[in-house]
Amino acid sequence: MTPAIQQSITLPATPKALYDTFMDSKKHSAMTGMPAKISPRVGGKWNAFGGSIWGRNILLAPGKMVVQSWRSTAFKKADEDSILVVTFTKVDGGTRIDLAHVNVVPSDHKGVMNGWKQYYWGPWRNYAEKKR
Repeated sequence: MTPAIQQSITLPATPKALYDTFMDSKKHSAMTGMPAKISPRVGGKWNAFGGSIWGRNILLAPGKMVVQSWRSTAFKKADEDSILVVTFTKVDGGTRIDLAHVNVVPSDHKGVMNGWKQYYWGPWRNYAEKKR
């Protein structure tokens, strides 16, 4: 098993605004610059980056937490899903997002670890700053 990917960032927006950006298809697409389709319901399917990552919503606490099963095109059919937990906590200056991503396949671990930084944190900061 690969080590958990744990990352945190503070962005200049409310927990509700950041949760909504992550869980709304249009906002998520605008934030990343790539197509996303996201069900806002527990058990609902989601995909992002034109379908190169996908899964299901396991637990949703609006404005507070998202727990999803998660796969990418690098996962083999026999590989178990990875699990993503994202929490949103109000702090001075905005919201701290804490991410824990577990059970990422070894062949994709480095790419996923770097991908959060490259494809989410920078674009999300830019999106949040423009919305202020």
